[in-house]
Amino acid sequence: MKAMLDLVARHKSGQACGVYSVCSAHPLVIEAAFVHALDAGVDVVLIEATCNQVNQDGGYTGMTPEMFRDFVHAIARKVGLSDERVLLGGDHLGPNPWTGLAAEDAMAKAEVLIEQYVAAGFRKIHADCSMSCADDPVPLPEDAIARRAARLIKVAEATQQRAGGEPCVYVIGTEVPVPGGAAEDLPELEVTTPDAAIATIEAHRAIFAEEGLSEAWPRVIAVVVQPGVEFDHHKVIDYDRARAVQLSAALDDQPHIVFEAHSTDYQTPGALKALVEDHFAILKVGPGVTFALREALWALDAIEREWVGEDRASGFRRIAIERMKADPRNWAKYYHAAGAELEFDLQYSFSDRIRYYWPDPQIAAAQERMFANLADNPPPLPLVSQYLPGANAALRDRALSPDPAALAIAHVGATLEAYRAACTPEPEYVDV
Repeated sequence: MKAMLDLVARHKSGQACGVYSVCSAHPLVIEAAFVHALDAGVDVVLIEATCNQVNQDGGYTGMTPEMFRDFVHAIARKVGLSDERVLLGGDHLGPNPWTGLAAEDAMAKAEVLIEQYVAAGFRKIHADCSMSCADDPVPLPEDAIARRAARLIKVAEATQQRAGGEPCVYVIGTEVPVPGGAAEDLPELEVTTPDAAIATIEAHRAIFAEEGLSEAWPRVIAVVVQPGVEFDHHKVIDYDRARAVQLSAALDDQPHIVFEAHSTDYQTPGALKALVEDHFAILKVGPGVTFALREALWALDAIEREWVGEDRASGFRRIAIERMKADPRNWAKYYHAAGAELEFDLQYSFSDRIRYYWPDPQIAAAQERMFANLADNPPPLPLVSQYLPGANAALRDRALSPDPAALAIAHVGATLEAYRAACTPEPEYVDV
């Protein structure tokens, strides 16, 4: 993972540079990340999968790490992006999918998880053992978290040596609330204290030394903390750099470690830029890009109904909502409203639980019909501009036709552009 090591070195040398990580398994989102990278001149694209999305049991995507790798690389080749420009990462890798088991059983499964990720070519590994298992105290002590993380990183190191390729880089620590957005209304959000961040680093450093992982320690490139950003169903807590001043300076004496910020979805472009400048050099985005995809798909549904007529339209949006109501398992724990309020949350919540339903066969078939209808009956530019003005303009700038998939990809690309801009240092101007 030379690209990540070089990035961290440049950031630690004083450049306000960073990298954004796209955490999604939706093919249109991944394609959007690659198309945007080609258009914007992004050198490498970091795609990450979580332990719940992708694991040895298939996760909620049905994919193992090897399957996910092949899936991502096939999309890259489709758009003309070389495999060398695609970096694969594993997020929150640990016992989280199996916390209903005793700790030893859950960790045995986590070891298989790590081995499969690394064997498949994932080289950015977030070892997260912060969750309590069935026979653990709550919360889990820092020492136990660090020891379990070291146990998994030992597996990663041994697997990489067998498999070959670049050595892994590692991320430690976790954020609060849980990844993916808060399930309930947010209370006042606590920024991680500098002492807590340093304690996490020092606990891991000491245990790495004990466990014979000293050679791996310089490849620990980031610690996950809470910089004061989060979102729930209806609101976003924006980054306030004044509240994070002390945390931002906490890593000044750490030569190879930056912060990784999770839940940066829906932050403003200015806030994203400030995060990178304040040493949160790795920005994770997941629901934010699938939310943008849903915006685009709803807009295409409106264009389709208006242009081809209700009687010939696919009914995509209606079918998607019906399927969510018929199978509430992916949202029932999160949305507690009823009636019109529930209807709103199913569609528009920032938590974006609808993203779990896009692979549903009925929804996928309706999307295919909608795309076919719009491809066979191209809508006029004024109508496209009405519903997707930014995507329409982006395609016209590149002299591309407003194909429905291309419109969705361009709309998601606009979200990613804010991340690219945040991660790109301002050019230096020299008086002549």
